[in-house]
Amino acid sequence: MSLFSYRFGVLMCISLMGMPGYIHAQPRTDRLLRQLLFNNVDSLFHHVITHADTYRLQILYVQINRDAHNRPHFHTYAYHADPDAYFYPASTVKLPLACLALEKLNELHIPGVDKYTRMQIDSAYPWQIPEWTDSTSENGYPSIAHFIKKALLVSDNDAYNRLYQFVGQQAIQEKLHARGYRHVQIIRQFMGLTAEQNRYTNPIRFIDADGHVLYRQPALYNPVPVSSGPPIWVGNAYMDREGKRVDHPMDFSMQNRISLQDLLYMLRAILFPQSVPEKARFHLTADDYHFLYQYLSQFPGETNYPRYDADVFYDTYVKFFFRDSSHHHLPPGVRVFNKVGWAYGFLTDASYVADFEHHVEYMLAATLYVNRDGILNDDQYEYEEIGTPFFYRLGQIIYQYELHRKRKHAPDLSRFQIPYEQRDTTDTRPTIKQVDN
Repeated sequence: MSLFSYRFGVLMCISLMGMPGYIHAQPRTDRLLRQLLFNNVDSLFHHVITHADTYRLQILYVQINRDAHNRPHFHTYAYHADPDAYFYPASTVKLPLACLALEKLNELHIPGVDKYTRMQIDSAYPWQIPEWTDSTSENGYPSIAHFIKKALLVSDNDAYNRLYQFVGQQAIQEKLHARGYRHVQIIRQFMGLTAEQNRYTNPIRFIDADGHVLYRQPALYNPVPVSSGPPIWVGNAYMDREGKRVDHPMDFSMQNRISLQDLLYMLRAILFPQSVPEKARFHLTADDYHFLYQYLSQFPGETNYPRYDADVFYDTYVKFFFRDSSHHHLPPGVRVFNKVGWAYGFLTDASYVADFEHHVEYMLAATLYVNRDGILNDDQYEYEEIGTPFFYRLGQIIYQYELHRKRKHAPDLSRFQIPYEQRDTTDTRPTIKQVDN
């Protein structure tokens, strides 16, 4: 028996990776995408797509066709897509949090308070952590802009927690649901807090360069109980907070959640706001949009603040559809505007790809679960063995198809051409080699 046959024979003998609670209506699969996927002969890729239930696989591919006036028209193709099928969204929830934080600043209408204004975060309860300074920023202080940069560039967890604390649990839910994003529940920070502790957020103040308080936000509390709904079982067992094994599936009903459809539509609402109903858009300024476009697509190694190590946080570090183990750069002329997440064995990427050299654009999103032993919280997941190779292969299938797909009108992509930062070669500060993500 070959190593490959043995490896995937073992995979097929696991407990279908938490199949209880994963029974839904027939997932949607469209012929074109199915044909594209099954034309690929890579054995690992073929195994995953033919066992989509086992891997909780979902894929959405969006063709974008421009008319004579450069207006985009979208057509979505699905493979095994089901908005009711649970996957743990991990860091992908940082995308809507970035938008909600910018939106809240705009709605405050306080002179001198914007995304670049210095912040100081206090604590009101024992489990909360204050943050008055930030050595990775240019002025030494935190700000909403700096948190968003870190959340998008390398998927920094502390940055997400601070955005969550600024917006507040209640507002997050209400604002996203009001926009029609119904398959969303963002109720947890990435701090190991209890469900009750996550209802509380830190007191925050915005200050000017002289330390004068411009705006003070008190500690917030969500008085609306979070309805967990029925249990969402994943895995066979899990390791609890004390490191002890619990021999039954883990319930994710009180964890964050988002459907792949909602996640990709949020990205579309950011990049193509005029293409979605006004209700689904975020209330952002032109500068907000430009800021998001830059840091959704800028490389960590191009950025001066924070000064990430370009060898550790290489160009495709958070670009799963182009992340090859032997090649860490995007094709010439390509930029990817996206957000990824990985945790508990789940990997997810929602991307807009723009190839300025070949005048190609499309959107692609996928989620996958790789946990051979069925145990959660044991840090034994097949991210590098199965997950990222699958995402890279999927990305290449769609990219190559798009390179050869005929278009009636070539897209004008100039609004996505960003004057990216250039790394200051005279800067002698040590680079950042590790983050909590």
